Amino acid sequence: MSRPETDPTALRIDTSKPHPARMYDWFLGGKDNYPVDEVMGRQMLTVEPSIPVMAKVNRAFMHRATQWLAGQGVHQFLDIGTGIPTEPNLHQVAQQAVPTTRVVYCDNDPIVLAHAEALLKGTPEGAIDYVQADARDVDAILERAGKTLDFSRPLALSLISLLHFVSDEDGAYELVSRLTGVLAPGSHLVISHLTADFHPEEARKVDEMYKANTLTLAPRNRAQFAAFFDGLDIVEPGIVAAEAWHPELGEPVPGQEDIVSAGYVAVGRKP
Repeated sequence: MSRPETDPTALRIDTSKPHPARMYDWFLGGKDNYPVDEVMGRQMLTVEPSIPVMAKVNRAFMHRATQWLAGQGVHQFLDIGTGIPTEPNLHQVAQQAVPTTRVVYCDNDPIVLAHAEALLKGTPEGAIDYVQADARDVDAILERAGKTLDFSRPLALSLISLLHFVSDEDGAYELVSRLTGVLAPGSHLVISHLTADFHPEEARKVDEMYKANTLTLAPRNRAQFAAFFDGLDIVEPGIVAAEAWHPELGEPVPGQEDIVSAGYVAVGRKP
């Protein structure tokens, strides 16, 4: 297994303003966050108290999608926008199903890099690498990932809760198009994405909080979400809320029966 390439400047963690990955960690009950993240997290809870449940439902979707893909014979994963490690991580789910699975994680958050060793403990038969790069730096990601993954064979590209932090102007659709363009036929694209369709008023208030903290948030409607899958075949059950995607593959998250999550999810297959 490779060890992350560390740049001392990359480990400078800005605690002067909240960070989405650290807030997500706080919602999940993690400890890799700072007071500034908790402050904004608590502000968001005044708008929508169910956000922690929604975060866990989103995480559970990733687990089920990974399990499903392993069952479809997909044994390579490129996970961009990895976030702070929270067990079980993607490679643990995939390698439990198929020990020889190869996984490359990618993130640009220095706190993720600081904890990347936790992402590199897998099976002896498999392979794991971590790439420190911005999601929009496609060339760097592909060059480094290609040391571990075979892009001539099918793999799964996982973009969990990433794209709603990339605006249209910043190239969200171009990012996905470039990445899927290099994938072999039989590869899959996995996306979970925030939407305002289910909770419009709450989404508006959260968006205002993000803007007040100079953070990008780009929730998209169903049609805009579907556009990420242009040229791909969306597998059953299609575009749904996270809790509705193959629930039979995992245990329900406590409290999810009382909510409708705030995001769309889907898995698409490249013909």
